[in-house]
Amino acid sequence: MNEQEKHSQHGDDDLVEETRMLSLGEDEVVEETVEAGQKVRRRGIYLLPNLFTTAALFSGFYAIVSAMNGAFDNAAIAIFISMVLDGLDGRVARMTNTQSDFGAEYDSLADMVSFGVAPALVAFSWMLSDIGKLGWFAAFIYVAGAALRLARFNTQIGSADKRWFIGLPSPAAAAIVAGIVWTFSDLDLSAPGYKYVLAFLVAAIGVLMVSNVRYNSFKEIDFKGRVPFLTLFVIALVFVVIAYDPATVLLVFFLGYGCSGPFRAVFKGKKA
Repeated sequence: MNEQEKHSQHGDDDLVEETRMLSLGEDEVVEETVEAGQKVRRRGIYLLPNLFTTAALFSGFYAIVSAMNGAFDNAAIAIFISMVLDGLDGRVARMTNTQSDFGAEYDSLADMVSFGVAPALVAFSWMLSDIGKLGWFAAFIYVAGAALRLARFNTQIGSADKRWFIGLPSPAAAAIVAGIVWTFSDLDLSAPGYKYVLAFLVAAIGVLMVSNVRYNSFKEIDFKGRVPFLTLFVIALVFVVIAYDPATVLLVFFLGYGCSGPFRAVFKGKKA
């Protein structure tokens, strides 16, 4: 191969590499590339929505560390904080028009830590470790359910009915586990029966995440539209009730949401 052919071959390689980089999307992590023998910088990632995702990831990690140190209240609260931050990152991305494939993947990985690994380890550190293999088996069912739930959700984006979630959403599942820990962590629940009940609940929540049970997504609610004046007063009362006993109120709310899917499926089955 002569020098001209080598130069042509290198040029073709550069073109292929450049095409491959562009096919990843302009929002992917590409620091620099080569064009006509010169290095040219490409766009990186959007900062604002990924800051919220990073904060949610930190809260999930903090929940794990707190549970390892026996601070179960703090661990449960950190999971709820992670839920709030996880809800904000997507909305911020849409409001600022900074959605990206990288952000979606990063959000899924953060969700796996905050709503998959963290709740399972918090429950395991709190009670499940006392019942041996059955405890970690129940915790693993939850973790596996969360991983499969997130993977299925990512593959159904754009094709599923936006009015419904297929399977219990992982943030709601994490909220149920965190609510149980937060509500009952100060009580003396040393009897083995309580621990077996917790193992059953954690495993059942993991199964619900991978089930075909439908849950309302509430995405049809128009937050930009006008509402009656009384609605604002009712919302204020809801905040007052939550502030009075946040652990119990949040547990009841998310437990009710978790039961709503199976109840709807049973009711529709009997009706048919």
